[in-house]
Amino acid sequence: MRSSLLQALLGCLLALLLPACIDPEDLVLRGTVDIVVVDGTITNLAEPQTILLNYSRADRLTGRFGTLPITKAHVEVVMDSSLITLAHETTDGHYQLPADFKGQIGHAYQLRLILSDGTHYESSQQVMPPLARIDKIQAQFNPKSLFPPVAGYYTSGHDVFIELQDPAEQRNFYRWDWTDYEPQYWCRSCESGFYSVYNVLGDGIGSYRSGPNLLEDCFYPPNFNYDPLLGGGTLDYRCRTQCWEMLHNYQVALFDDQYTNGGLIPAFKIAAIPFYQHGPCLVHVRQSSLTPDAYRYFKLFQTQTQNTGGLADTPPSVPVGNVHNVANPQEKVVGYFTASGVFSKPLYIDRLDYEGVPLGYDPIKGYPEGLGGELFYALYRRLPRPEEPPRPGFRPLFIDDTPRPPTALCAPIDQRTPFKPEGWPN
Repeated sequence: MRSSLLQALLGCLLALLLPACIDPEDLVLRGTVDIVVVDGTITNLAEPQTILLNYSRADRLTGRFGTLPITKAHVEVVMDSSLITLAHETTDGHYQLPADFKGQIGHAYQLRLILSDGTHYESSQQVMPPLARIDKIQAQFNPKSLFPPVAGYYTSGHDVFIELQDPAEQRNFYRWDWTDYEPQYWCRSCESGFYSVYNVLGDGIGSYRSGPNLLEDCFYPPNFNYDPLLGGGTLDYRCRTQCWEMLHNYQVALFDDQYTNGGLIPAFKIAAIPFYQHGPCLVHVRQSSLTPDAYRYFKLFQTQTQNTGGLADTPPSVPVGNVHNVANPQEKVVGYFTASGVFSKPLYIDRLDYEGVPLGYDPIKGYPEGLGGELFYALYRRLPRPEEPPRPGFRPLFIDDTPRPPTALCAPIDQRTPFKPEGWPN
């Protein structure tokens, strides 16, 4: 979750860097060099503890930013210089520690990894700071909440404010992230294909039967032409069960208690939640206590990725993190490994205080019809196109009486969840 934010911010930063005024030959050379990106945070919560490894690079011809997962690496986390815990690769570039692993306040953690080519990297030690609690949290609608505007024009949303008592006699550094859970009714889109619960057996002329094995995925036949009037295109399928879309923050919120040490921090804005649809949403706010070095790193990242782009702004530069090549300290490694005490708090927003129209409003066609139409339009800027049931006079898509259209699983897990989030009222 947190890793996806850093990857998105890194993409924005490199996009700013590549068109900069530098020598064209230098651009080609720099654009073809792979940069190792490491992102991982050990927390005190009983949650998946994941390390992300990627190569970040730009296309040598277009300069467009891209990533390549680093696979088959040996990844381990060392606690207090003695206790070693191995992480296993779950998907390409994602390395997860055992399910029962969680960090402990006051203990030191270090990341060690060896790539498949034998290159050895290590992070600096990170001592997990004590966590601080959020005392109060509330949301208020604001027609000018979002900056920069979503989709280039939309600004309405809910500002989220917190109140907390800053612990005395210690310097504290905070970071806030959030996940917005929006009820989702459309779970899969198939471009130039259709969704099938079971494997598909074709006859070669456009008629299909269901096989014996589960597929639960899109099937893409060659020269697919679903509708003789509309041709091919994308078909959208409703969710089979309850489902929530998980939307994450794309900006970094930080705070240093240098001038408020031990005092009350009241009504501090830490999030702006877009007004996607009229229905309610649930926001999980995470307050992380950072080490001083981690705070400086994320502060620099915030400055580089969230500046105004004015002439007086400092030219962007990729911040180097706390991971280094053991044999070659001159190699620049991007990203950060740290340990954070985290306090999480849910906030249910009923959106009854809204003004105007949501992001899911089509200025030409008005409000989308049917459940979930507003969120679908807000996310994809088009209306859903469901597969129609078999019609008289047309050859059915499936000739073995397979019920059409099917519903789809609530997946993928990192984007959607079928499990009711903590704090959802019903």
